[in-house]
Amino acid sequence: MSFEEYAALARQLSEQRRAGEQHAATESARRRDLHAAVDYLQQRLGAQGQRLARLGRAIGIDQPAPPAGPGPDPRTGAPGDTAPATGDGTPDGAAGAPGRAGVGAYPELPAGEARLALPTAVSPAGGGVPAQRAAAVDPAVELELARRMADEADRHGHQAELLAQRPVLLPTWSPLARAVAVYAGCGAAAGVLMLMLVLASGVGLVDGFTLGAWICAGLPAVAFFGGYLVLGRWGRPAMVAGTPPRYLPLGFLICFLLVPMAYCAYLLLVRGLR
Repeated sequence: MSFEEYAALARQLSEQRRAGEQHAATESARRRDLHAAVDYLQQRLGAQGQRLARLGRAIGIDQPAPPAGPGPDPRTGAPGDTAPATGDGTPDGAAGAPGRAGVGAYPELPAGEARLALPTAVSPAGGGVPAQRAAAVDPAVELELARRMADEADRHGHQAELLAQRPVLLPTWSPLARAVAVYAGCGAAAGVLMLMLVLASGVGLVDGFTLGAWICAGLPAVAFFGGYLVLGRWGRPAMVAGTPPRYLPLGFLICFLLVPMAYCAYLLLVRGLR
């Protein structure tokens, strides 16, 4: 072999070495990016788990306890087997060893991922039996799918938090409007009771002093405390920082003015009809 041939071979080997080093550097950078993406997704999943736990506590649902593992073997005291063995010595037969030679079992995958991980082929006989074959899975594609699912979970979690920050009673109303409506409704209910007392007083079942006490103090107090309890029970969002305002002075004013005003309106109506 001549010197030129040795030089050409050396250049070829040098180029191959540089190409190999460049490929190794590219693969190393790709692996670093994949590890960084995995760490980022893991942090997002942890944050989503905390958000779900917070939402569960807000609506009174605790996280389920992890399933208990198999108990120890009463004969040996060792931990129990996780899967029964079959006659050929493999756990769960074919289902326990997917991917082994001579085993036609498929791993359990979601429907969306099964099309990527397990491509099928129709047999020549036309029986439609899926043929198992290895399929290369791109980690970058899988991470992108996981990222999209995490984005979708964040979106739904944000919507759930917005809904949890609304009370059950009149969720689209402002706190002030809700309080006015509740106290006014309780005052109206007290007005109906007032009319019943007036009718009872007309037939002699209730004396004038009792009627006046209920109209001036009893029924307004019942309406006020009724509105206070309704706002505390159904006017409080599931997730809220602190206690929402109940507007006690406003409720007191509404209830203690509405019932006597309703009685005065009733008297004017009766006198007008006469």
